[in-house]
Amino acid sequence: MGIHHKDLEAERQRLVEKLAEYRKIKGHEITVVFDGWKSGSGEENQSVAGGVRIIYSRLGEKADSVIKRIISSGKRQWILISSDREITDHAWRCGSVAVSSEEFQNVLERSGRVDSGDFELLEEEEYESEKKGSSRKLSKKEKAKRRAMNKL
Repeated sequence: MGIHHKDLEAERQRLVEKLAEYRKIKGHEITVVFDGWKSGSGEENQSVAGGVRIIYSRLGEKADSVIKRIISSGKRQWILISSDREITDHAWRCGSVAVSSEEFQNVLERSGRVDSGDFELLEEEEYESEKKGSSRKLSKKEKAKRRAMNKL
């Protein structure tokens, strides 16, 4: 989300509302992690709003640490939405798939204009490589990302 908002809590609430609407359309389990390290409590706080699990990191712990811990649990493969390179690299190393915040924003914008049964993501040609020859093959990472994007 960044920190350049006049009312960070209002921005967080708007994000959770968008995610809750998206969840109604797609039915995905969604977890969002916010920083509580500067002004949070001594314990990690969790709640649910609109079916979206919300986690605030504890005082002194950044959301990045919570995200890494969740992804590292190894219990499942996650689709992580983040533009933070350190976090996305960690997700890939743990066998999860990382999608940029910008790409997911496009998904959210599109999801608001279609019915759940008619939801389409990106056309295949939007992901095609401009290169010719055998390099046209997508990398394992890109294939995994494409599969994840098709689920979103």
